[in-house]
Parts: sequence; structure tokens; C-alpha cells
Amino acid sequence: MTGIIGKKLGMTQVFTEDGKMVPVTVVEAGPCCVIQVKTPGKDGYEAVKVGFIEVRKEKNISKPDAGVFKKAGTKAFKILKEFPMSGLNVGDMIKAENFNKGDIVTVSGVSKGKGFQGVMKRHNFKGGPDSHGSMFNRAPGSIGASSFPSRVWKGIRMAGHMGSERVTVSNLTVVDVRPEQNIILIEGAVPGAANSILEILKK
Repeated sequence: MTGIIGKKLGMTQVFTEDGKMVPVTVVEAGPCCVIQVKTPGKDGYEAVKVGFIEVRKEKNISKPDAGVFKKAGTKAFKILKEFPMSGLNVGDMIKAENFNKGDIVTVSGVSKGKGFQGVMKRHNFKGGPDSHGSMFNRAPGSIGASSFPSRVWKGIRMAGHMGSERVTVSNLTVVDVRPEQNIILIEGAVPGAANSILEILKK
């Protein structure tokens, strides 16, 4: 199992060897430095904490994080994530070259924020007719009965904040790896806007 932190650069399309056009997401994957190794004996579970994107000024680091970097003897990083990995030591680097063409990966990130949206966009409600005097156009309709329960049940789908949620997409294929640029091309779309941070895990 290999995990790496990446940054979504955008989407493009490439052609496979058999001439098929494939839409891909371009991801800058690493390099990530191992900051801490967690073991079942000491921490109760097995994992590796890695850092991504070096911090230029020390004043931008919190004191707890500064202590972690000082103990590890590594540079300071902006992004820290944990992955369920083993067999690595503090100071090891995880790069795009740790992935291969054809690998199946799971990608997690924060989806695009869409602000406050109505029920038709947020929950795919059909809505009412647009003509003949209808006043039930893009409204949600009934949200509960009057006599019982005389209140709105929890979980009723309504208008509200949409997006900006953690989303995980599984079974995506690595179409190409360009280690000299630290770039991975992943087939299809992944969560998040351009320049958003992603977690990529290969089993």
C-alpha cells in the first residue's frame, strides 16, 4: 500500500496506444517526506505521517508542528497527512515514481463549494410546472404533515449549503506517470477545484 499527497492541476485528454482518447486529471504527486512513523506498540496502529509543500518561513508554523519537524529532523511542510503504510523510515521520500501505469488508486479531496442552493440543484427535485399560474415552480413542496407529527422530521431534504465536503472516489486508473515532473495522470475526474489538495492511495 502506497499513499501520497498531491495537488490537482487540471484536466486534459491523452491518447492510448490503441488510439482511444481518454480524459485524465493531471495531479502533481509529491515529493512527500516521511515525518513520523506510527507503530502498533507505541501508537496502537500502523501508519506513516507525510508532509507536502515546504514552508518558506518558520514564523508560519505553529509551535506543535514545529516540534514535530524538529524531532524528525526534517524541513517544515504546509500539508500533513497520515496513510496506513509500513516499511518506511523518517526522512524517506515518496514520489510519483512510486506509482506505475495501470495502478488502481483511491483519491480523496474536498469537493467544489457551490454555496447555498435550492432543492432542484442540491437534491435533483423535479419541481413544479412553469406555467398555468403555478406557484410551485422550484419549491420543495410539503415538508411534513400538520396534525402529526406537527413538526419537520430530521433529515428532510431542503435547500442549503452544497459542496465543500470530503469526497472519495475509488477504482481510478493511473494512465501515465511522469516522474521527472512529479506528475500522475489519473483517468476521469477527481474531487476538488484546481490547485486543491488530494490524497492518493494505492493498495
